[in-house]
Amino acid sequence: MKFPYGIADFHAIRTEGYYYADRTERIRVLEETGKQLLFLRPRRFGKTAWLTTLENYYDLARAGEFDTLFGSLAIGHNPTVRRNSYFVLRWDFSMIDASGSLAEIRQALHNHINAQVADFGVRYGDWLSGDLQTHPSDGLVALRFAVSAAHACGHGLYLLIDEYDNFANELLHGRRTDYDALVSGEGLLKTVFKAVKSLASGAGIDRVFITGVSPVVLADISSGYNVSKNVSLDARFVDLCGFTEAEVAAVLDQLAAEHGHDQDWSARMLEIMRTWYNGYRFGYEPGPGLYNPTLALYFFDALATAGQPPREMLDSNLAMDRNRIDFIARQPHGQELIGAALDPEHPPVIASLAHHFGIEDMCRTPKDAPFLGSLLYFLGALTLKDQTPFGELVLGIPNLVIRKLYVEKFRDQLFPEYPERESLREAAKSLYTQGDSPSNH
Repeated sequence: MKFPYGIADFHAIRTEGYYYADRTERIRVLEETGKQLLFLRPRRFGKTAWLTTLENYYDLARAGEFDTLFGSLAIGHNPTVRRNSYFVLRWDFSMIDASGSLAEIRQALHNHINAQVADFGVRYGDWLSGDLQTHPSDGLVALRFAVSAAHACGHGLYLLIDEYDNFANELLHGRRTDYDALVSGEGLLKTVFKAVKSLASGAGIDRVFITGVSPVVLADISSGYNVSKNVSLDARFVDLCGFTEAEVAAVLDQLAAEHGHDQDWSARMLEIMRTWYNGYRFGYEPGPGLYNPTLALYFFDALATAGQPPREMLDSNLAMDRNRIDFIARQPHGQELIGAALDPEHPPVIASLAHHFGIEDMCRTPKDAPFLGSLLYFLGALTLKDQTPFGELVLGIPNLVIRKLYVEKFRDQLFPEYPERESLREAAKSLYTQGDSPSNH
């Protein structure tokens, strides 16, 4: 088996023989659900792979490859009438560098939109009449030209926006003033989404699908883009991204057969993965947990290449999630929430998940408000564990990987200096190996 660890391109996955968990039957349901959809999931949870699935399905330039890409998948047996019927324009906001000045970030956003429109012109050159125009300091000019050109050809345009809140979130965690300048008033990010809203009102953009991590940025954009339908917690799409335990078990059984292991080996590997990677639930009903797909592929790849689990169970690509927990800890009542998350006797309880809340809601939140708990839920740092008899939601840490991030946060807070942490580690080793009391060290 070949595993697409670090590969989120559907076309490459399908044409190069990588493992693919088929969710394409949901394409029909998504079509019927709405024209402007928002889908939120934690970082590295398969959002881009799904977005590129939609891209390849709807792209009219890929019509000749439909059987190769989709013929053996669920949607290939009964495709919708809209298959391969759109010009597709895709933005990926994770490519925008948020480390520069506000002016540099604005220019980077314009540059990205211009570059994607230029690529759009190359891809659809055989259909479009004339060259598309760009404007170095205003990417929205290029967007309008692309939409008009597509409309003139009699085809709708499908806009895919990946990681819509990525660079804004980076600013939110450390540069609040710059964040406000981008999302409020006539801020550029708000202006971009106002343009999308306008062009999707009969002016050429027929459909929009947006991925991101949380609803915070969209709430702060407010009236700039208030037309999307959030399907993140819709029961029909709770497992749109992520692996089910049945899928994980099937992969382990196949790996066992390929490498000559017995069924006990598969069961042991499944128990390890369940402890470290399982437990994510998206929606209001407790049920079977989902496995983080990036971590699962990381584990599978280690088994396939080295014959054993990875030495470090936390993939370093997910280590930066510590910053998200640190951000929550700095908010009012954030420390209390994180402490409750680590306390199995008194877990966090909220009345309901908040769907629409901005940064001001979190900064001014009363102790019993659901905003911080909801944000940790969207970040994948908390998940639904149970419901009280009153219908309240009991939240908890999904698995051991995420618990490790919480514990490290408390360790760094209590023992900020390296020598202190090293002394703590040595005391713990002595206690575990010799039974010595830490007070002796």
